[in-house]
Amino acid sequence: MNLLGIVAVSGKPGLWKALAQNKTGYILESLDALKTKMVANISTAKIAALNEITLFGEDEDIKLVDVFERMKNSANVPDAKADGKKLRDFFREVAPYHDEEKVYASDMKKVLNWYSILKELPLFTEADPAAAVAEEPVATEEPAAVTEPAKPVAKKAPAKPSKEADAEKAPAKAKKPAAKKA
Repeated sequence: MNLLGIVAVSGKPGLWKALAQNKTGYILESLDALKTKMVANISTAKIAALNEITLFGEDEDIKLVDVFERMKNSANVPDAKADGKKLRDFFREVAPYHDEEKVYASDMKKVLNWYSILKELPLFTEADPAAAVAEEPVATEEPAAVTEPAKPVAKKAPAKPSKEADAEKAPAKAKKPAAKKA
């Protein structure tokens, strides 16, 4: 799952894709059908990248990406508007060691809303580029030394000859006889 560049903005519903960054903030585009664009000011808006969000766990925090993976493999994902008991039972399944005192029903609803937005997008089925780099096998053999082709030696341009030298080298022009006037 590739959640790189997907952010949540405090006070704004839905999820946003970070398009670019300028001095004052980020240029964001909504992931809904409207594709609304906005500039989120760094000093006023709180922006959280989805690939860095975690849920409170009993021993250690649980990454949101891992919860999404378990939700993707789950057969019965409840609606975000379901009652708190049904949501809690589902979260016990997909995030078994979450801290039930710190993870509120509103948090679970927000995660389910984000999941419903993301599951339709192609990036949801893409591989995480950071994980792909970590899984690449390291070559055990050293590559053969690569020799670079020799660079041509720069030659100096010949010095420009003076006007006198040009006159000596130029073939003498034959003078045409002057036409007689009648």
